[in-house]
Amino acid sequence: MLTIPALPYPFTCPPARTALIVIDMQRDFLEPGGFGEALGNDVTQLRPSVAPTRALLDGFRARGLPVIHTKEVHRPDLSDCPPSKRNRGGGPLRIGDPGPMGRILVAGEPGSDIIPELAPLAGEIVIEKPGKGAFYATPLADVLAGLGTSHLVFAGVTTEVCVQTTMREANDRGFECLLVEDATDSYFPDFKAATLAMIRAQGGIVGWTAPSAAVLAALGACQSAIGSSRVA
Repeated sequence: MLTIPALPYPFTCPPARTALIVIDMQRDFLEPGGFGEALGNDVTQLRPSVAPTRALLDGFRARGLPVIHTKEVHRPDLSDCPPSKRNRGGGPLRIGDPGPMGRILVAGEPGSDIIPELAPLAGEIVIEKPGKGAFYATPLADVLAGLGTSHLVFAGVTTEVCVQTTMREANDRGFECLLVEDATDSYFPDFKAATLAMIRAQGGIVGWTAPSAAVLAALGACQSAIGSSRVA
């Protein structure tokens, strides 16, 4: 078992049933010229989460643990993007409009790609989702059932929207969830802080939070224990 120092109390999970989910680390959200900037956001606010997320990817990959990436994208004909979503916001670009990185949040366009630093490896699962939550209108629940997953570790952006929505969906489906504090960011730091507080309030009503260093240390200790038992 992994035991991770976390809030509101330690998060314990069986490695074989634990997966890392990296939410929406896409060019459209993190790079200049994408949808995030078109909405008037400072995209540099999301950059601090990139290195910790990469460290988590490396840690899970090194131990052969499942890694799942998500991307918020829509079909080219926008048939899965309701007008209420496309028409909301006051920016110069809307979903489906042509931008510096192709059509905004459309599958297959350059802006929909995950940033190079966090690009999925061959064989890693990528879930394309039309909504904020990764369970809505996607095969994620079936994928997790097939993996035998019971515990989820989350990274990604933005903390208060797609990350929190997916955590709440997962919580309602019976998964135990931990959000890695420095591997997630928001365009609004106050929103991130509030979300972390909400997740772990009332004894972990949605789940747990912990820094990446605590998660990686627990992974390292678990790997050492496995290695020692094999030698013995």
